[in-house]
Amino acid sequence: MSNSSQKPVLFTTQKNFASRLTLATLNGRPIRISQIRPSSPSSLGVAPHEVSLLRLLEAVTNGSTIEVSMTGTTVNYRPGLITGSVPGQGANGGVIRHEVPATCTRGVSYLLIPLCLLAPFSKAPVNVLFSGPGVITSATPAGDISVDSVRTAILPLYAKFGIFKDIELRILRRSNSGPRGKGGAGEVQLVFGHQVRLPNTLHLLNPGRIKRIRGVAYCTGVPASNNARMIEAARGILNPMGADTYVFSDVSSAPYTPSNEKSNPNGKTKTGIGFGLSLVAESSTGCLYSADVASPPSGGDPPEDIGQRCAYQLLDSVAAGGAVSLIAAPTVLTLMSMSSEDVGRVQIGKDVLSADHIIELGRDMKALGLSSWGFREATTAQDNNIVVSVVGKGVGNVGRKIT
Repeated sequence: MSNSSQKPVLFTTQKNFASRLTLATLNGRPIRISQIRPSSPSSLGVAPHEVSLLRLLEAVTNGSTIEVSMTGTTVNYRPGLITGSVPGQGANGGVIRHEVPATCTRGVSYLLIPLCLLAPFSKAPVNVLFSGPGVITSATPAGDISVDSVRTAILPLYAKFGIFKDIELRILRRSNSGPRGKGGAGEVQLVFGHQVRLPNTLHLLNPGRIKRIRGVAYCTGVPASNNARMIEAARGILNPMGADTYVFSDVSSAPYTPSNEKSNPNGKTKTGIGFGLSLVAESSTGCLYSADVASPPSGGDPPEDIGQRCAYQLLDSVAAGGAVSLIAAPTVLTLMSMSSEDVGRVQIGKDVLSADHIIELGRDMKALGLSSWGFREATTAQDNNIVVSVVGKGVGNVGRKIT
């Protein structure tokens, strides 16, 4: 919990909005984010997905204060204690029900990834049910990964920090992006029951070699043959690389939402129609590389193109090198900074480390009082890899008693 006498750390623009709020909550530092879309004529201030994230943080913490200016361009956030799904703190029957509005254009993974980072440091287990007309479980044009990639490519990495028990991500109802990329009416539940005092120090320096490829082809409200066409196109590219390739097919009906038409106020319409593919490659040392492609809301892309693009995206992720992929690097680096006061090391490809949001993450960590990163060239693997050293702060879970 933050000290009321602390001055807020100042940030500007909506870039890395979710990661800044997550780091502030973990570190107990108040922050002030200004100039959030100050000149946008149609979407001034905080967007619906950012408001949804603020509401989620308020639900899983106790004592947090959130102030948004009249124009929505400035947010003052003073974090409280991470309590999780504690009865009486917003949880009903041990479950927090979080409704996502229909105007949300981001995937539910935008909310899941920060919540997974907070869950190990919670006072009680975290059990959150995401529902509502705005839940999109697939990958989105905004760059969000699917729930399948969160489940298969991000959550397994927590085991490397000693966090592995009672963790489950359930997809209760699938959905793709709705018309104009808004809404999907899916349903997802995250159960995170392993809370720790401090994560283990990570030493991940050997990427290994790819030994298996797994994936999920999904479609909602369209014929199941789309899955078979995506899988066949992807396997045509991946099979020459390795024999152990298996892609699961998941077919579901499209969810219904109220039509909101004056002529038929009680009518319902199908939404979240589409298809997509999620692939994950696992190395001999347990490193994971993922790819995610879904059909656009406007349609027009055949399943063969989706399958081929996803396969090539997976190969690009592996070719980037390192022991951590681009989508998993923020999670790994954040957990390393929150571990015990020891030096953790991880090997990351130069292309991954030079991404804009990774550079911004390092700057934000330093601004919030966390350790700076150390770099050196990797000597035992590919030439384009860097060994990143991170000293843990050792704050850990203040709500958990030391035994």
